[in-house]
Amino acid sequence: MSFENPGFLAALLLVPLAGLFVYWADKQRQRALARLGNPGLLARLSKSVNWRGRKWRTALWLAALALLIVSIARPQWGSEAQQVDQEGLQVMVALDVSQSMLVEDVKPNRLARAKLEIQDLMQKLNGDEIGVVLFSGASFVQVPLTSDYMTALSYMENAEPGVISRPGTVIGDAIRTATKAFDDKLASQKVLVVMTDGEDVETNPVDAAKEAADQGVLIYTIGFGTPDGEPVPETDRSGRVIGFKQDADGNPVISRMDEATLQEIAQVGGGEYYRATPTGAELESLLAQIDGLQKAELQSRLAVRRIEHYQLFLALALLALVAAELIPDRIERKSSVSPVLTPSPRGRGLG
Repeated sequence: MSFENPGFLAALLLVPLAGLFVYWADKQRQRALARLGNPGLLARLSKSVNWRGRKWRTALWLAALALLIVSIARPQWGSEAQQVDQEGLQVMVALDVSQSMLVEDVKPNRLARAKLEIQDLMQKLNGDEIGVVLFSGASFVQVPLTSDYMTALSYMENAEPGVISRPGTVIGDAIRTATKAFDDKLASQKVLVVMTDGEDVETNPVDAAKEAADQGVLIYTIGFGTPDGEPVPETDRSGRVIGFKQDADGNPVISRMDEATLQEIAQVGGGEYYRATPTGAELESLLAQIDGLQKAELQSRLAVRRIEHYQLFLALALLALVAAELIPDRIERKSSVSPVLTPSPRGRGLG
C-alpha cells in the first residue's frame, strides 16, 4: 500500500490524544457527580445508563476519525495501465559538461548551477517533452525526448566532465545533435536551450544556430560564469579538486564566459539570451517566453497509475459514525413489582 498524501498520516496521532481526552473528561464527570452527595441516590439515578454502550460509541468515534485521516491520505494499491494523450512542446537542453564548467564564479559551480536549473525546468514543464544533449569535445543525446521527468532527472546524475573523454567545447556540434533529436513528424514547436559558458574554439556555433533555425528550431541560451572568469580546476577520478590547469608557461588557465557568442546564437536562433543568476530568475523569463508557443498533440503513451481506495476508508468512517449514533445512551429496565393476589367473589360467598 502507498499513499498519495502520506504527510496527512501524521494526523493519526490525534486519535490516541482524543481517546485520552475522552477518558480524562469521563473521570472529571465522575468526580463532579461524587461531590453531589448520596452515593446510593447517584447509583439509582445512573442505573439505566448504558455504560458499555458509551464505551463502544467512543471507540467507534475514534475509529471513524482514524479512517477519515487514512482516506484523506489517499491510500493506493494495485495498478492499471491507460493510454494518455499529451499536448505540449518539444524541448531539448544542450548542457556543457566541459572542465571549464567546474569554475566556481557561479555557486556552487557553473555545472552544478546548470543542473539545478534543468531540474527546476523539468518541475515546471506541464506535459511538454524534454530531452538532454551533453557536450564538451563531442556531443551525444543523453536523454531522448520524453515526458517522464523523473527518469530524465535520474540520467542527469552522470552529467559530469568525465562522461566525455574528449576535451573542448563544441557548441556547434551540440546544436546539430539536438536538432536531429527533434521529432519532425510532430507539429509542436521545437525549443533548444543551450546551457554553457560559451567558450567554443573548435566549431562555429552561430552557423549551426542558423541551420537549426531554418529547420524550425527556436534557440535560447543561458550563460554560466562571469566575464572576468576564474581558474579552471583539475579533478581526480572521484571529482575532487586537486589543482588548477596551467598553460605552457605555467600560468593558471582562466575561463571567461563568452557572452557575445551566446547572444549571437540566441539572436540568430530567434530566441533570447539570459545570464545565470543565483536566484534562477532567468528560468522564469524563459518559461514565460515559451509558454505561449505552439503546442501540439504529442505521441500518446501508456501510463501506469496506482488505483486509489480512499472511498473504502471514507465509507467505513461513515458507517462507524452511523453505528455510534444508533447506540442508545440509556437502557430501559423493567421494574420488578410483586403481583397482588385478591380473593375471588366465589370464595367470599362460601365463607
